[in-house]
This record gives sequence, C-alpha cells and structure tokens, in this order.
Amino acid sequence: MELRQSALEVLCLTDPAQKVAATVALHEQAPALVLDVQAQLQPPAGASLPGHPERPPLVKHTEVVKRSPSTLEGRAALLHSIAHIEFNAINLALDAVWRFAGMPPAFYTDWLRVAREEAYHFGLLRQQLQHMPHTGQPWDYGDFPAHQGLWSMCERTADDIVARMALVPRTMEARGLDATPLIQAKLRRIGTPDALEAVAVLDIILRDEVGHVAIGNHWYRWLCERQGLDPVALYPELTRRHEAPRMRPPFNDEARRAAGFTEIEMEWLQNG
Repeated sequence: MELRQSALEVLCLTDPAQKVAATVALHEQAPALVLDVQAQLQPPAGASLPGHPERPPLVKHTEVVKRSPSTLEGRAALLHSIAHIEFNAINLALDAVWRFAGMPPAFYTDWLRVAREEAYHFGLLRQQLQHMPHTGQPWDYGDFPAHQGLWSMCERTADDIVARMALVPRTMEARGLDATPLIQAKLRRIGTPDALEAVAVLDIILRDEVGHVAIGNHWYRWLCERQGLDPVALYPELTRRHEAPRMRPPFNDEARRAAGFTEIEMEWLQNG
C-alpha cells in the first residue's frame, strides 16, 4: 500500500461510516506505509470526486432552507449543516494528500492528520444528531438538504496548490473560526440540554480547527517562499482569480492569531 494512493481510494468511498472508518485506519497505518511524493496519480476511470452518499440531496446554497435554532428541528438542521461541512472537510484533506505531488513528507502526514480529526468531528456531530430527542425516526446525516460550496473551491484550485492552501484552509475553513462562537452563543441562550451538548461538541471542533488553519497557513507561506512570492500581496489576487467569498466581520481575532494570521493579514481582513 502507498499512502497517497490509499488516500485517493478513501476519498472515492461513498458511505459516510465507511469513509470515517477508512480515514481513521489510514491514519493509524500511515507510519508503516510507503510514501511516494513524486507519483502523479489519477482517479479511477469513471470515479466521481469526492465519493458522496445518495443522501443528503445536494442543492444550491441559496436553496438551503434556513430554520430557527430555537426549534428542535432547527437545531437538528444546524447540526446537520455543520456535519456536512465536516464530511466535506474529510474529503478536502484527503484530496490534498493524493493530488499534489512533490511536497515534503510532512505535508502529506499533516493533511492526513487533519482528515482523521475531521472524521472525528463528523462522528461527534452525527452521534449528537442521532441522539437528539425526536418523536419519529431518529435524525441522521442525510435527512436535510445540503450544498457543496466548500468542495466547489476545492475544484477551482485543483491545479494550483498555492491557491488551494490560500483559499481552502485559510479562507473557507478559517471562516469557521469566526462563525463557531456566534453559533455557540445562540445555543447557550436556548439553553436546552441538546443545545448545551452541541456547544460542548463545537468547543472540540473549534480547538482542532485552529490547528487545521495553522497547517494551511504554514504550507501557504512555505510554498510562497519556495516560489519567491509575497504571501500578503498574493492573497487578494488569488481571491479575485478564484472568486473566493469576501470575508466579513466579526472575526475571531484570538483564534485567527492562534492559527498564525499576522497582524498585517488581520488588518487586511478588517479593511480589505
């Protein structure tokens, strides 16, 4: 077994439980696997990337119905949307492992660890969703429509590793650092047992996501240094070229600084 090829095979899996289990197993087996950093890999013929289940139904982001978290169904929909983000985050990390050749070994082990942690997050959220009080069939991942906004940025940056590092971990995923405390505040005000349990799960996710964004920051700057690029000046250009969403306040300054954003970058976010 070769690590990057194995990551591609896991990415192609469609069943969420199988993908989570395979991601965990690959991370555990990684020290014993061959790592070919130069291999130019290709997805299997006819494979759809990423592998995703028949449910949830995928719709445009504008078609996802917004529900108030003050209702039980609204909180279930909220947890489902975050679980879908985490499921996509597994795919994003695995995609970085297989797709980009010629990087140092630490690049691949970093993103495999991220995939493992995203799988853990997805499992926590799915379990929380399944255990929420419900008069009918228990809720599960797939019960609410979802969109592929996060994966679409992955596709736009498939041929540019610098743009991938700039616009997926340190842009799209960094937005979670800003959004999570706001979501937690709403859930604390609701104050029901299931809402407070969700706050605790989000504490774990926020802690780990700081590390994931830090990995994105590290490799973005490493790549810029290797290519003689100015990471601060390049970033706005990449956001325009790949039509990345504009980041709007409020920002979680503490978490962003912990994830490695510089004061110059923080100022650009506020004023750019």
